[in-house]
Amino acid sequence: MSEADARPATSLPSAAQLEQRLVERLAPSQLQVIDESAAHAGHSGAGDAGHGTHFRVRIASPLFTPLSRVARHRLVYDALQDFVAAGVHALAIDILP
Repeated sequence: MSEADARPATSLPSAAQLEQRLVERLAPSQLQVIDESAAHAGHSGAGDAGHGTHFRVRIASPLFTPLSRVARHRLVYDALQDFVAAGVHALAIDILP
């Protein structure tokens, strides 16, 4: 069992926590955070909790306007870095128009 799998469910972040952070840091005009962890049961990093390890973020923000695709993704990753350190195993980012 890996360290991420051994982490208790209470320490894993929720979609609402990620959403709150993104609202605070990126002032999105559109935002949807989806916990896809249950779909990854049995995969590396999925853990036993069934939530809090795999997320999809769909986001649009005026802050993205002058930035390249890579820079937009970097802003999202940077805003959520402490959640990744706390046990988020996968983060899919969809930048919306």
